[in-house]
Amino acid sequence: MRIKALTIRILRQIIRDKRTVAMLIFAPMLVLTMLHFVFNGDDYVPKVGLVDVPQPVLSELDLSSAEISEYESEDTAKEALSKQELDGYILFKNQEPFIYLEGSDPTVNGETMRWLQSVFKPLQNTGVNIDLEVTYLHGSSEMGQFDYFGPVLLGFFVFFFVFIIAGVSFIRERTTGTLERLLSTPLRKWEIVLGYVLGFGIFAMIQSTLVATFSIYVLDMMMEGAFFYLLIIILALAFTALTLGILISTFANNELQMIQFIPVIIVPQVFFSGLFNLETISDWLSWVGPITPLYYAAQALRDVMVRGYGWGDIYIEIIVLFGFSLLFIFLNVIALRKYRKI
Repeated sequence: MRIKALTIRILRQIIRDKRTVAMLIFAPMLVLTMLHFVFNGDDYVPKVGLVDVPQPVLSELDLSSAEISEYESEDTAKEALSKQELDGYILFKNQEPFIYLEGSDPTVNGETMRWLQSVFKPLQNTGVNIDLEVTYLHGSSEMGQFDYFGPVLLGFFVFFFVFIIAGVSFIRERTTGTLERLLSTPLRKWEIVLGYVLGFGIFAMIQSTLVATFSIYVLDMMMEGAFFYLLIIILALAFTALTLGILISTFANNELQMIQFIPVIIVPQVFFSGLFNLETISDWLSWVGPITPLYYAAQALRDVMVRGYGWGDIYIEIIVLFGFSLLFIFLNVIALRKYRKI
């Protein structure tokens, strides 16, 4: 009877907590649904440019399984390549084809090269040299998957741990009564929020700097750009995670409920941050990425670490990340009204 009574009490406790019930049932469904759309998406279609391809050769090529663009000069094709509008382009010199790849994504490189080899295979008996010489705009043939996925993983782990630490710490401030005592003082709500952000932010800055330094100089993660720009991106992402974690913690009553928000807040960002090729995901889901901070951070991190870009290429992503932070700070000020007792 005592075991039965204890079992019934636990079941009633779980049923009363609607958030726990929702997370237990719907969170696994959400994650599995995202995995379904990611791994069962369309096959990747290479985007290839053609420059000065002789008409007799062009008539022999089967170009139906790729997105083809023709360019009048190599300069325009190279510009499209640098803007990631192309995965690669074919240039003919003295009846010989030369391949130029964007190079920052090993998976895309592999798909593009397989397509090119299949296209040029029928030309074996036409006198055209099919030993394709490949030049990479970014990276090289030795570039590994970790070099490409590393920037996204770096951004994810910084975002994840800062989010959790900020949220749990803010909940502890509430449960110990510290927040309530602060709200009873003449301090304004925006001053309280800014104080918490700066306080937790100093720790987030130290943590982010150490993680970035360890990744580059100990794990030898690929780093083509300036380390200073990497730090700016990481710090902008950390502040976004910090302000979001504090905001989400206002909707949780304890640490367990804070953890329950991970499948809803963190997991979707992983799928749409660029860890998986977004061009193969269903079109009706493509809007999710641009509304998540990790999407912009991953793009900026890859631009600096893999492509070697500078401030002129990443400043928009930095502005967006700080914009997210300001938005979450504003929402935090509004959310604090529910705790003011006087």
